Amino acid sequence: MDNRVLFKRDLKEKQELVNIILDRFLPRKDEYPKEIHKAIRYSLFAGGKRMRPYLTMLAWQLFNEDPEPITYVAAAIEMLHTYTLIHDDLPDIDNDEYRRGKKSCHAVFGEEVALLAGDALLLSAFELITWSPLPEKTKKEMVHEMAVECGATGLIAGQVLDIRSEGKKPDKKTLEFIHKNKTARLINLALRFGAMGANAKPADVEALENYGIGIGMAFQIVDDLLDIEGDPAALGKSVGKDIDSQKMTFPSVYGIEKSRQMAEEYKQSAKQALSRFGGKAVFLEMLADYITDRNS
Repeated sequence: MDNRVLFKRDLKEKQELVNIILDRFLPRKDEYPKEIHKAIRYSLFAGGKRMRPYLTMLAWQLFNEDPEPITYVAAAIEMLHTYTLIHDDLPDIDNDEYRRGKKSCHAVFGEEVALLAGDALLLSAFELITWSPLPEKTKKEMVHEMAVECGATGLIAGQVLDIRSEGKKPDKKTLEFIHKNKTARLINLALRFGAMGANAKPADVEALENYGIGIGMAFQIVDDLLDIEGDPAALGKSVGKDIDSQKMTFPSVYGIEKSRQMAEEYKQSAKQALSRFGGKAVFLEMLADYITDRNS
């Protein structure tokens, strides 16, 4: 069977595995107080490719065949990711009315509930890691790493600089800092958790981190380009927001053609980082193409 068909099937199967874990873990939407649980489920099950948890599971499967033991951690990564999306969309940050083809959380449930829904997902991500059948020592390390990577010296640092850079003169160093922390860091965390769970060798972890930087930066560049050239119906969110907000993006710093070239270069560097894994990394290689060729 064609690898592309197998890739799409594998992605769908793992999406379903993650969704099952999330559905079982979360309170039902009619549990009191209903509004917060409805808001959480609304955002978490609004669609989404589950790319970050897929990365966790693919990294794990470089060393173990059965993905089940790492699925709880992969689902926690998706909760973490959805928290960032809810908060990004808030009026005080990106002020976006649409996400994944639907009204954003705050547009449906109000800013206060959306803020708390994001907070709840962040905290629940830590809890869900503890549900994993992995060794206690590994889970403790993951909880610590998640706190560091998403804190004031990681993801939040990138978010702060993203906000404070609006309207300012484009700057390559600032742009790289924003997106290595805001985008690539979470992608790298997803990969590293898969490797950590499998007790991978340091050299293997380093290779996956290099892959993560490559696809993380490629993903962000494509995201910036789609905000200029993309179809809102395909994207499931507004376009032109970056220009309206005068955000610091790759096209604003490098121009459109150079940005396209950079996305391709990052993709190729990501694939090269996988060479030590041989044919076992074929889906990770295909995911790099999937990221850079996407229209949504």
